[in-house]
Amino acid sequence: MSDLRGSLLAVDSVVVDGVAVQIDGEGEDVLLMIHGWPDTHRLWDEQVAAFRSHFRCVRFTLPGFERGSGRVAYSLEHIVSLVAHIADAVSPARPVTLMVHDWGCLFGYQYVLDHPQRVSRLIGLDIGDAGSRAHRQSLSPRQQAMTAGYQLALALAWSMPARLGDAITRHVARWARAPGDPASIGAWMNYPYRLLWSGHYRDASRRMRGFLPPCPMLFVYGRRKPFMFHSEPWLQALSAQPGSKVVALSTGHWLMRDPSFNRIVAEWLGGPFSPACGSSGSETCSAHGPA
Repeated sequence: MSDLRGSLLAVDSVVVDGVAVQIDGEGEDVLLMIHGWPDTHRLWDEQVAAFRSHFRCVRFTLPGFERGSGRVAYSLEHIVSLVAHIADAVSPARPVTLMVHDWGCLFGYQYVLDHPQRVSRLIGLDIGDAGSRAHRQSLSPRQQAMTAGYQLALALAWSMPARLGDAITRHVARWARAPGDPASIGAWMNYPYRLLWSGHYRDASRRMRGFLPPCPMLFVYGRRKPFMFHSEPWLQALSAQPGSKVVALSTGHWLMRDPSFNRIVAEWLGGPFSPACGSSGSETCSAHGPA
């Protein structure tokens, strides 16, 4: 782990456990961001631009997600340990605010469970109690087949010859309307699906199914998707927690690209740098459950 000395305000990047970590902005508080599939740290460009005047925005590309990184399957323990080392390096004396999306939710939620004292606030994007009994029961047979279909396709593509595996992965990314550059997307990113379907994430998935954070949480999800990654009972339980909030957006899985998203986050964080939630008319805000 890197030894950071002096003020972090002047640091553009550091290397922690062999991973490049980008630091932008000012402020005492750290906003640590973890992306998912099939993205890189560039997913958060708009959030860094919005929050860097009040936070030190910290982001990194998950190991194995960089083009040319090869086919390496990183364990859950490895990634959670990496997140812990990054948080300790950039904010050793203060807990961080954590913002997570897609697979970043699995890794981030596990970090919160293992290190609850190191996270002051949690912002979860689009992934809730995925895989729980309540979630499975909320999906129709067709939706269950769609979920298994795309995940298995990505899991199998990871071990296929590069040209075929990359083509399948990019096809699934287009179907999912992933915003990333197709040239940056390939089968090398698919190891979480490979590990999921081979049983390596079984215990982690069980822990996440009943996940309710020990800190205030903002959960934002998109309504324009073929299926959801959370259940209604989970939303209600989360909304009942002090300081937590659920917001539904009329958008898809990559909801951080919605024009209202940064305003919603800013309002929940208590910043004076944003109009009130709902000013764009595209979101539904709820402190007691989704609309």
